[in-house]
Amino acid sequence: MDAGLKRELEQKVRAGERLSREDGVALYASDDLAWLGGLAHEVRTRKNGDVVHFNVNRHLNMTNVCTASCAYCSFQRKPGEKDAYTMRIEEAVRLAKAMENESLTELHIVNGLHPTLPWRYYPRSLKALKEALPNVGLKAFTATEIHHFETISGLTASEILDELIEAGLESLTGGGAEIFDWEVRQHIVDHRTHWEDWSRIHRLAHEKGLKTPATMLYGHIEEPRHRVDHVLRLRELQDETGGFQVFIPLRYQHDFVDVQDGKVRNKLQARTTMATGAEALKTFAVSRLLFDNVPHVKCFWVMHGLQTTQLALQHGADDMDGSVVEYKITHDADNYGTPNKLTRDDLLDLIREAGFRPVERNTRYEIIREYPGPDASLREAPQPMRF
Repeated sequence: MDAGLKRELEQKVRAGERLSREDGVALYASDDLAWLGGLAHEVRTRKNGDVVHFNVNRHLNMTNVCTASCAYCSFQRKPGEKDAYTMRIEEAVRLAKAMENESLTELHIVNGLHPTLPWRYYPRSLKALKEALPNVGLKAFTATEIHHFETISGLTASEILDELIEAGLESLTGGGAEIFDWEVRQHIVDHRTHWEDWSRIHRLAHEKGLKTPATMLYGHIEEPRHRVDHVLRLRELQDETGGFQVFIPLRYQHDFVDVQDGKVRNKLQARTTMATGAEALKTFAVSRLLFDNVPHVKCFWVMHGLQTTQLALQHGADDMDGSVVEYKITHDADNYGTPNKLTRDDLLDLIREAGFRPVERNTRYEIIREYPGPDASLREAPQPMRF
């Protein structure tokens, strides 16, 4: 990058001036990751200090049966496939209750677009889960699922959200976003929920007082300019509603596991290599710098590995999700080596080892408990970059 442009970008960031589309493309073109990460770390420190947020959560995928066959997805199954499943509501409650003694604070629920499950299954599920775990926040359903519920119920998204909120819904999930630009999206998504409906549904959720996450699936066939466009669409919607509380870049995964059953469900991997660790860190840094009106950036450790996640905390991220327990959407695809579960103590250790102070939060980013930071007497403990 030209030294003059680098100085100009530094000045804009330090003055709190909004970066443009051209700035975002230029940042992705830089090969100076240390500079880029340092600049993003300045911003995350200005917004969140030396804190890294986490929560104690469980991911529940109540069905993997799906009408769509998205090109990147290894989770979906068609009706009648040997490993297709749909949980009874009682089974979902039993799985959630199994973590009750670990001070569970959130259930994260995402499903396939089941062709025959009735609409009433979904609010009944939330109601049963809320009755069983009244102190646990329910973060459930993508905008794609809400759009699907419109089709199977005949209700509007507004009516659907009202019923789900009454049943206990606290937040939508951020999924279904992938990459919004149609140049890429038409090749990777096999359902009808695109930017217009995704943004419509999150706008409605924000109007009803819900705070939601936003995601981006990166590292497949998209180019940096598509990532920039994706973030800027979300930034504009955030200007309007203020309802996004966290941005989550999700690393695209190859389908390593499913080849064991002779079926490669991922239709992209023949022409993709997945993002390297350096590309992941660059994506977190540029996202933090561009998305100036969202308070938090999360690194989902399941998709990035533990070491890359720790480094992401020094490249703009200030949240590393939670205990997770089981994340079939990724682990049904990859052989990446991340565990199914991290305990609270595991998370505390990882955050301190990265040089930060752990803070446990709930779904609304309200602080549950603050913990001591790294032991300053341990010289080998890495420290955040200082400027």
